[in-house]
Parts: sequence; C-alpha cells; structure tokens
Amino acid sequence: MEPGSGSGGAGPAVTPVAAVLPAGGSGERLGSATPKQFCAVQGRPLVSYTVRAMERISWISKIIVVVSPENIETMKSIIEKYGHERVMIVEGGITRHRSIFNGLKVFAENEFSNHLLQKPEVVIIHDAVRPFVEEDILSKVVLAAKEHGAAGAIRPLVSTVIASAADGCLDHSLERARYRASEMPQAFLFDVIYEAYQQCTDYDLDYGTECLHLALKYCNTNAKLVEGTADLWKVTYKRDLYAAESIIKDNLSQQVCVITYVKEAVAQVGFLLHEYLKSQIKVHLGVSENISFSIGMEELTRIKKFAREVKKKNILVYGLLIQYKDHLLLQETVNSAAALIMALIKDRNPELIGQLLVA
Repeated sequence: MEPGSGSGGAGPAVTPVAAVLPAGGSGERLGSATPKQFCAVQGRPLVSYTVRAMERISWISKIIVVVSPENIETMKSIIEKYGHERVMIVEGGITRHRSIFNGLKVFAENEFSNHLLQKPEVVIIHDAVRPFVEEDILSKVVLAAKEHGAAGAIRPLVSTVIASAADGCLDHSLERARYRASEMPQAFLFDVIYEAYQQCTDYDLDYGTECLHLALKYCNTNAKLVEGTADLWKVTYKRDLYAAESIIKDNLSQQVCVITYVKEAVAQVGFLLHEYLKSQIKVHLGVSENISFSIGMEELTRIKKFAREVKKKNILVYGLLIQYKDHLLLQETVNSAAALIMALIKDRNPELIGQLLVA
C-alpha cells in the first residue's frame, strides 16, 4: 500500500497505516444536547463524513473511532447504516489524550481488543469533527512522519496572539508571521507516539492538548510541520455546522450523471443536456439499453426503492421525464429540463428523491 494509491498517486511504501479518530467530545461549545460529531449535516452525522474521508483511502488499513461509553451504540448504528468498513469502535477516556491513548492500545495491549490488531508503522490522529480532510495532506503527513518520526498540518494565524497581564491589560503580543496554528491531521511512527503516551503524567493526559508536543517531550522527536489547506478547520460552534453543511452541499453538487436511452432522439436529448450543463457542473453522460419508457406504477416503485437505497451514500436520484412533440421545440424543452436539473442539484431536496418530474 502506498500513500496516494487511492487516487492513482505514488509514494514510498508504508505498511500498514492506521487512523485514530477521537470522537468523545460532549459538544459544550456547540451549545447542543447532541455532541457535534453526531449532529446531522445534510441528513448524515458529521462523524460519518470524516470516517468516509479516511475510508476512501485504500492505504489506510484500519480506522479506530474513539467514543464515550454512552455513545458506543450510536456509533455502531452509524457504521451499520452507512456501510462503513475497516472501522473499529473503542471506548474513550475522560479527556482527549486518554481517548487517543485508548485508541492506540488496541494495537499493543490485549485487554483493549479481543485480538491485537496488526501494529501500523504509521498512525494518523485526526479529529472526528474535521470532515474535509483530503488524501493529499494525509499522504504528506504520513510520509513526513515516516522520515521524521512525527508530522502535523499547520496553518497561518488569522489573528494576532496577545498575552494579558495580571491586571487584565495588554502585556505583549506575538509576531504573527513567526507562528502557526497547529491543525489536524497529525501522523506518527506508532512506536514513537505510543511510547510518549506510556510515559505521560496524569497532568499531561488530563490537561494536555498537543500530541506533537508529547512526541517531542518524551521521545525527543521533533515533528515536521506541513503546510495545510484552508479546509482543515474544526467544527466547534453552531455556526460551523451551517458552514459545514454549505460546503458538503456544494461538494456533493458538483457532478451529475445523465443516463439516456439508445434511441437516436433520446440520445440527442442526453447530448443536449450535457452541453447545457457542462459549463456549470461536471456531467457524466451514460447510455443504457435497458431503460423502459413505459412508466407505470411498478417502474416508479422500483425507482423510489433504488433512490432510498443510494440516499444512504448521499447520492440523490431524481427521475426526469422530458416530453416534446415538435422536434423544433427540442432545444427549448431541454433548456427547461436543464434549469430543473440545476434547481434540484442546488436544493438537494431529499423529499423529491425517487419522484418523476416532468419537463
């Protein structure tokens, strides 16, 4: 397995790579009774998007999701509902570091697993509420960790960091250009981060926040810092959920598949739709010999059932019946159909899935 192999890239062999996703937060800053990792975004829990981001990368062999004891059943139902694979649920601790440590123990301590999992060479640590991580940055931190022992994504500071004096007045400010914000993902040689956690004090486990610092403090491993992209941000407050929903909705709406029949006139409709839509979104044009245009109740029922099934994978299926009598009116009719398709894509209304719409 190689970082990059999931999308055709190449990199030095790393066998295997595992990911640990701490997902035990209570969501206090979100101000919601539901922990943020389980809040629905476009009808799907946020944590499911993050798991999917890891799952689609072939060279990540195992995904460990660490949740609080009261949310284990919730996480199990999410894995089952959305068909997640290569995922193992681990009971978390009372703090973030204790949860991460528990996630690592399944590779090294029998009491934390029925059978020890294959110990990875490199382990990725990534927050369950950072759903927009891409393979490129994961590959970069993994390869850097293999070379340096530890690596983490960073971003430029947006605001200047200041320190206040005991009286609440300004003491001093930091030169922003010299500092960076530490982000996720981070990656470590497994032996490095596991040894660091084994040596941690209770104070480290209860009040520490930075995994890279533990590797430096206890294993003298100086992490390589990798410039990250703007989409590594963490869902923390309620407004972040709205932003996440907007991004997910936009990402999901970048492609449409238009399937047409083999008959010449129908194929022409598909071609015209492709031409109308391709300037706005990516269009896949397919041709089928098995489509029946004698739309009856049985056919509609089959379409609705199929639409419900694929909705689990965030694919929304709509039926569009394009009718025209005069060939001269074809372009006008297709133009109306294209406008309807764009409206469906923009709105992503789940109530209309499986319905037959007419243009």
